[in-house]
Parts: sequence; C-alpha cells; structure tokens
Amino acid sequence: MRPDSPWRVRDFRVLFTASTLSQLATNVSYVAVPLVAVAALDAGPGQVGALATLSTVAFLLIGLPAGAWVDRISHRRVLITADLCRALLFLTVPLAWWADSLTLIHLYAIVLLNGCATVFFDVGSQSVLPSLVDRRSLVQANADINTLIAAGNVAGRSAGGALVALLTAPVALAVSACSYLASALRLTSLRHTPPAPAPEKGPPLRAQIGEGLRHVFGKRELRALAITAALANLGSSVVNTMLPIWFVRELGLSSATLGLFWAAGGVGLLCGARCARPVAARLGYGRTLGIVGLCLAPAGLLVPLVGQGVWLYLAGTGWFLAMFKIGMDNVLGVSLRQRMTADRLLGRMNATFRFLLTGALAIGAALSGVLGELIGVQATLWVGGVFMATAFIPVFLSPVVKLRELPEEQPQNAES
Repeated sequence: MRPDSPWRVRDFRVLFTASTLSQLATNVSYVAVPLVAVAALDAGPGQVGALATLSTVAFLLIGLPAGAWVDRISHRRVLITADLCRALLFLTVPLAWWADSLTLIHLYAIVLLNGCATVFFDVGSQSVLPSLVDRRSLVQANADINTLIAAGNVAGRSAGGALVALLTAPVALAVSACSYLASALRLTSLRHTPPAPAPEKGPPLRAQIGEGLRHVFGKRELRALAITAALANLGSSVVNTMLPIWFVRELGLSSATLGLFWAAGGVGLLCGARCARPVAARLGYGRTLGIVGLCLAPAGLLVPLVGQGVWLYLAGTGWFLAMFKIGMDNVLGVSLRQRMTADRLLGRMNATFRFLLTGALAIGAALSGVLGELIGVQATLWVGGVFMATAFIPVFLSPVVKLRELPEEQPQNAES
C-alpha cells in the first residue's frame, strides 16, 4: 500500500463502508420508486416526471443554505441524521402498501423529504472527505468514492430490478430502508471529523451563501465545470425519467431488463472512475476532461435508439460510453474544485455545485414529464440525448483544458 494511500486512514474506511451501504439503498430505490408508481399506481408520463422532479427539487429549495448550515454543524451528526431520516421515510412505503393505503401523494411526499435528507448527506460527505485524508491523497480518495458510486449503480440497480421482479417494488424499498439504517450505524464509528464550530456572531446566512456563489461563478474553471456537469445531469435526467415507461409500457420489457440497462451505465461510471487518475497522469487533468468529452459525449445520441433486439445493445453501448465520460469527469472535476477551494468554503462550494447539478436533475425530470405528454416518450429521449452529447462544450472551451496538474492547495484565509 502506498504511503499516501487514503486506505491507511481508519475514518476514510468507515466513510467508504457507510457510503457503500448508502449507495446500495439509493440505487435500489432509484429503480423501485418509479416502478411502484407505474406498476402499482398506474402513473402516466406526467406523474412519473413529477415524481422524479420532487425527488431532486430539494437541491433547488435548500441546496444553497444547506452548505452554510453544514459549515456550522458537526459533519458526523449531519451524515448520521440524514441516513436515519431516509431509512424511516422509505420504510413507510411498504407499510402503506401492505395496509392498502399507498397513494401517489404519499409517494410524492416521501421522495421530496428523502431529497431534503440527501442534500445534507451529499454536501456533508463531500465536505468531510478533505479533512479525513491528506490532500496529496485527495484524487485517489475521490477516485475510490466515485468507483463506489459507480459500483453502486451496477450492483444496486441490478439488485433493484431483481428485487422488484422477485419481491415487488414496495418490498425492495424495505431493503433500501434497512441499508440506510446500517449506514447510519456504521457512521457512528467516525472519530476525527471536524468539530462543530463554536457559536459566534458572523456574517448573515445570505452573505455566506453569496460568498459561495461568488467563489464558484467568479472562477472561470469552476464555472465551466459547473455548467458542463449541470448540462450532463439535465440530459441524463430527461432520459432516465422516461426509461421506466419506455421499457415497461412501450417495449414490454421486464423491470430486471431496465435494471440491467441502468447497470450498464454503472459499469461505465466504474470504468471511467478507475481510468481517470492514470489517464490524467499521462495527458494532464484538464486535457483529459476536454479530450474525453469530445470523443465520448456524442455517444449519448445512441441512447434514444433503445428498442428490441440489437437496438437494445446499441443503446446500452451508448449509455455505457456516456457514463464512462461522466465517471472520469466526477473524479477529476471534484478533485479540481476541492483543490481550488479553501477548507472554510468547502461546504458552500459543494452546496453550490450540488444546487446546480442536482437542481438540473429536477428540472430535467420536470421537462421530461412535460415533453413526454406533449411529444411522446421516444422524442423526449432524443431531447435528453442531445443535451448529453453537447454538455462537454463549456469545459472544452475553458481554461480547464490547459491545467496539466492539480492547482496548489488554497490558503485557508483565501477570499473569493
């Protein structure tokens, strides 16, 4: 094991294990929730779009203040509380189903509140990571975490499709609840997270949020990374919102097949995350982002071709390649923005990115639902494919592509 390996740090291993359980829960529910709506509640394209929108709209509603709040609170407490809330929320779905009282309104409320808890978990986990490992280990730590996320997409979505097929979608959500609970229990073992800062009179919340926004949008590199990632998320959300309807209702394919299709994207994320570090060491960090985007982003145009037989495999290949590109972007982009940000601004920087990136998911889901009703499901898939294929352009045209190495560590009193 290398001397600077993040795996030498006990708290990193704890965070990684807990994140594994959390990712499993998230990906099982990703498959199960829309299938509950489509199969058990007979939801149409607009209703499925509303469900997907509500699952991520919390990042638009509270994403920015969450960053300032996380900078004031113990990160360990934030992560544990978020997982406990998500466990309790998803447990209510199978209970309501067994009592024959499950409704779309109930499902809407669950995904909205779950999204609020996810805001805090995502911002907290990205903010705590630089305090657990040496900054020389940051790229490796981010690569390992993003590998985990990608592996969760493979295993979790495959498992989600299989659980829905074998046990029904509501029972699959009970499995998600148990996995979130196990994650919360594991996080109680974290020891050396930064303590909550002592209460003191400081800038008002609005000023702190504004400082985070100025930091992200005031730097050309960070601004380009944010716009590219937001456009990619917008396109993938448009596609993913319609896929359950296209697979199950239009093509007559099984929920397990849908889970495997999504898992192919997870394999792409996994491979991209593992390749990011060695490729960037050879080509340079910024050049890798530009070249990979130019070569692989257009593969998103293959996804709307999804159909029976060979078309399913062709679309799956396009999905794999598009997700491979995103997997590399996740490792290199997150490492770049962490190294461009002083520790005191990490929560607000991460919250600003999560606001933009996951807010794009909410907007994409809403757009997908509207377009699905107006122009049809497959035409909506083409809209999403075009967004995915062109999302690389802001980074490709920015100073990011000139960065061969990671920037020097930011001074802790840096102002933005």
